[in-house]
Amino acid sequence: MDPLAPLLDLAEVAPAFASAREAVDAAHKHRALRRHGGQVAAEASLRAAVASAALEGNTYDLEEVRGGTVTDPVVQGALRVAESLPGLVDLWPRAPRQVLAKLHVLAARGVVHDHELGRLIGGAERIDALAGLVAGNETTPPMLLAAIVHAELITLRPFAGPAGVVARAAARLTLTARGFDPRGLVGVEAGHLAREPEYVGSAGAYATGTPDGVRSWLRHYAAAITAGAEEIRVIGDGVLAAV
Repeated sequence: MDPLAPLLDLAEVAPAFASAREAVDAAHKHRALRRHGGQVAAEASLRAAVASAALEGNTYDLEEVRGGTVTDPVVQGALRVAESLPGLVDLWPRAPRQVLAKLHVLAARGVVHDHELGRLIGGAERIDALAGLVAGNETTPPMLLAAIVHAELITLRPFAGPAGVVARAAARLTLTARGFDPRGLVGVEAGHLAREPEYVGSAGAYATGTPDGVRSWLRHYAAAITAGAEEIRVIGDGVLAAV
């Protein structure tokens, strides 16, 4: 039995998820991915990192980050995290706590004291429960599992410093590891940033634990996925135009 299955019965959640799935499937068929998939993936990763840092309050121009002139430690951490994700996909469903610690080391280096890197500052029981939900879970629909992983980590903030970067990376790993977005192209972070007030508000609503609060978050997550799929089209069009 999937313990998260009842969440799909909340009003308007299943249709929102289905629509987001369709948007992602369509984006994965973009012509640019046939011959220039590596370029699209690299650009998507860069934009995701910049957006994730911005959601922590560290906002910089994309071109400045691309040019290597931004030394902000949170931005640099987000870039390190984005670069590390392909190598953590296989480990995530087998050892989620180990991966979370690794993500925090990458994200928070230069932001928090060294002795805090990779160490929980609270919420150990909920992290254990979340790890149990992730490990070996092939039942929960990937988008739903990613949404819950993200929400639990963003509301709990179990690590010091840029814990949100860790939360968003863990959600992305979930989508990739479960085959929803196997090439890691969907810029969900950009979707969250484009709807930042809703992102913050729905996360707060989720933290209340009420059905309406959880529904609010899940609907936002579907909207962010849809926006992330649109980002693939934008990047793909740009790559083709430059060829």
